[in-house]
Amino acid sequence: RPRRHSREISSRAVTESQFERIDGLNPQLKAYVTLMCDDALAQAERADIDIAKGVVHGPLHGVPVAIKDLCCTKGVPTMGGTGALKDFVPEFDATVVSRLAMAGAVLLGKLNTTEGAMAGYHPDFDAPVNPWNAERWSGVSSSGSGVAVAAGLCYGAIGTDTGGSIRFPSAANGIVGLKPTWGRVSRYGVLNLAESLDHVGPMTRRVDDAAAFLEAIAGHDPHDPTSSTKPVSRMLERINKGTKRLRIGVDEDYLTREVDPEVSSAVKNAIGVLQGLGAELLEVTVPPVDEAVASWTILCAAEAALAHADTYPSNADSYGPWFRGWLDIGRSVSGADYARANNVRNALRARFATLMETIDVLACPSTAFPAHPVTRDLLYGPLLPPAPGDPTSVMMRYTVPADFTGQPTLSVPCGFSKDGLPLSLQLVGRAWEEEVLCRAGHAYQNATEWHSRHPEL
Repeated sequence: RPRRHSREISSRAVTESQFERIDGLNPQLKAYVTLMCDDALAQAERADIDIAKGVVHGPLHGVPVAIKDLCCTKGVPTMGGTGALKDFVPEFDATVVSRLAMAGAVLLGKLNTTEGAMAGYHPDFDAPVNPWNAERWSGVSSSGSGVAVAAGLCYGAIGTDTGGSIRFPSAANGIVGLKPTWGRVSRYGVLNLAESLDHVGPMTRRVDDAAAFLEAIAGHDPHDPTSSTKPVSRMLERINKGTKRLRIGVDEDYLTREVDPEVSSAVKNAIGVLQGLGAELLEVTVPPVDEAVASWTILCAAEAALAHADTYPSNADSYGPWFRGWLDIGRSVSGADYARANNVRNALRARFATLMETIDVLACPSTAFPAHPVTRDLLYGPLLPPAPGDPTSVMMRYTVPADFTGQPTLSVPCGFSKDGLPLSLQLVGRAWEEEVLCRAGHAYQNATEWHSRHPEL
């Protein structure tokens, strides 16, 4: 039972402590772009009053959390990392924001993101800094969410994932990331990168926290016709059921080909832990994914150009050089190009559906490498053609498939590199079976200590 629910500590005290920590560390880590101090303290006081009366809205009641700055928040700037929206103040809340409020969560503020939720930052916005090593990558668009959670600047955060943006920052920052099934969480009020690929999900320190978070934000929303009417399982009630007889698919080539040996070794060790907890390992062959990675660029860029059609190219000067290059690619995509790429997506969906008939979970890395070195030119510079040996396409082998298929994924810390950088296991589940992923991830965390390590700040 949470201590605040037994009134051992007040939500206001926890919230004030969070703001003190943010004041001390955010100038260094640059996770937050906007703080909501007055609103958060008022929400915390209301939570304390309700809890004192015995009215508890759920496990997030009184918990300080944060929102990626793609999510519209009434009366609060929602800029999406782009100068084109620097003056945008929504008059409504995104569904994920309103559902967190209904759950009694305390909303601390909005978190920095790459421009338009792609890979590069706008020169007028801060790039979040990896708390494990300031010279290493902090992930892509949900980098502010990953940094804030890892550094203890919130107890959980909203992230989004179109090509890996929950999984990459979860891996880089050593936290848990839960990408739900496409349609499980409403996208209403969340600024689009690519409508047919965008997922919204929680980023936390522990798997049980991610399950609680997802229960609060998931479910059908009349404002989003693509949101599913399927009931949301009570994951927290079943999270301790363990992994006995869980069928885990393992593809040796997929685990190791062009993957950093430290990553593949840590992932194999994690799979061994799950086997020791009663899971059954099955050898499988993951369908070829390289063509899907190339097709993802076409689909994502074209849909991004559509999402920004009202402001690009008419207001091109308000965009940074990286995202301008991405939108130009999208505007050059032909109907035939898009159709061909969509056919690749549909074929991959069918192949993965066949694969998942034989297993419950596919185990693989969240990313192929530990967090790589970064420079300002890399973060803010123009979009450049891939150089020989560019690792991006290798990294996306492990993220694009589940964005194409819409399957849920769970990333959990599974070790550290020799340089002290977090390593991450990814579990890919069948559609609508986030509960199975959470059971497996929770069992793994109960048997290991990786998630309990924190960066020295």
